[in-house]
Amino acid sequence: MGKTLSFSDLDRLSAHFAAWLQHETDLVPGDRIAIQLPNVLQFPVAVFGALRAGLVVVNTNPLYTEREMAHQFKDSNAKAIVILANMADKLEKVLDKTEIKHVLVTQLGDLHDVPKRWLINAVVKHVKKMVPAYSLPSAVGFRDALKKGASLKHTPVERNMDDLAALQYTGGTTGESKGALHSHHSLYMGMLNQSIAERIVPTDVYMLTGQMFHIPVALAMNYMAHGCPVVLINFDAKLALDVIQQERVSAFLGITTMINWMMAVEGFEDYDLSSLRNFQYGGGPMPRSVVEAALKAFPCTMIQGYGQTEGMTMTFLSQEDHQRAIAGDHPERLGSCGREGFVSEIRVVDPEGEPVPRDGQTAGEIVVRSEANMLGYWRRPDLTEQTLRDGWMWTGDIATWDEEGYVFIVDRAKDMIISGGENIYSTQVEAAIHQHPAVLESAVFGIPDDTWGEAVKAVVVLKPGQTATEEEIIAEASNHLASYQKPKSVDFVEALPKAPTGKILKRDLRDPYWQDETRQV
Repeated sequence: MGKTLSFSDLDRLSAHFAAWLQHETDLVPGDRIAIQLPNVLQFPVAVFGALRAGLVVVNTNPLYTEREMAHQFKDSNAKAIVILANMADKLEKVLDKTEIKHVLVTQLGDLHDVPKRWLINAVVKHVKKMVPAYSLPSAVGFRDALKKGASLKHTPVERNMDDLAALQYTGGTTGESKGALHSHHSLYMGMLNQSIAERIVPTDVYMLTGQMFHIPVALAMNYMAHGCPVVLINFDAKLALDVIQQERVSAFLGITTMINWMMAVEGFEDYDLSSLRNFQYGGGPMPRSVVEAALKAFPCTMIQGYGQTEGMTMTFLSQEDHQRAIAGDHPERLGSCGREGFVSEIRVVDPEGEPVPRDGQTAGEIVVRSEANMLGYWRRPDLTEQTLRDGWMWTGDIATWDEEGYVFIVDRAKDMIISGGENIYSTQVEAAIHQHPAVLESAVFGIPDDTWGEAVKAVVVLKPGQTATEEEIIAEASNHLASYQKPKSVDFVEALPKAPTGKILKRDLRDPYWQDETRQV
């Protein structure tokens, strides 16, 4: 919304917030504070202020339902929260189910100067009716806390690198979200991994398209640590292109769906994107056809990152890997998520933990040994023991790897389809479907079938203004797949359900088909 904070502003305001936390609450180092905000300037102020007070940041999705809010606040033991007024009514309904004692409410325009602040807040509340009525009598305005904190002294807090810094909840693509415990050290090592892979330079201008309430908060902090300006947006494809052009953005993170949407914007070719140096994509496998189209469309290098909440970014397909593949040197590697990062060690293993052959064909589970890995799951020793074994983190992702260590993800373990005794990897089917020029996005999963156990189901989003039939989609897929792999049915929808990370929530599509079945997937 056109407001800029300098590094000096951020230092000053975060110190004010830290001082308020230290003097006006009973919070002590190690206590948890939930931050439930979209990409607004209050977010970095709240995060850095909380960390400077020695608190543990619990990032939480502003789009959560009341049930999801209650679960995360209670599960995390959060004792304080910074929340946008727009969802304060939901907090009112669940507050008594949590341990939260300190509530700070902020409005969208709170860090803008007057009269713009008054205008933004008035329009949001009274014109757009985006702030439902709520009653939180003990709540403190975020601006009031900053004003009070300015008159108080912030006392630096001693924290060790092994101390907990963040409780980051998973996106919940395969079930109820879980809290991944990250120390200052694991966050630092994840940022180091990213810095080397992206080749960050102080002259970069970074556009944060992902939401700060998830792992992108570490990416934004990383660029700021290098002295780079960070432009916060709540993603819209046209807005992203406008910002790149206006702010001379040099780097950004774009999940696969975002890149698709940006290239689909009418008049894309007319935008001045010459400032771009590099962008990273991830959030799920990108069909090779889309990678090739993006390399032609954007005047910069590309890097792919594969990671999880539990381990941050773990592998990278480098800028040179993309260029070589396009030039005909191992073109199949455009379908890879790359090789292990600087601080990560990657293996693809069988159920006993033994590496599978590096033949590009034998599938196994990706395991990671890295100083960027989480410490474990909060309050889930069973899952921690299952996931962290002998220093390795078992990701649940199924992949092959080749002789040079390039990893090819074929599916989530829970997304693999078994039809007639044959393993079918949904990503392979999706890649085939994407060969149809009208397809923007797709999700493939298994549904019950009396004959084969599971049948391949596809749900497809078409590009704006494009048309296609079920028969055409199946025919296109059949051109690239064995008969047993092709979709048996196709549904068309306007949008696919997504997690906060942008990953497609296949379980939301799949579960209705299985709810009356004795066998579950």
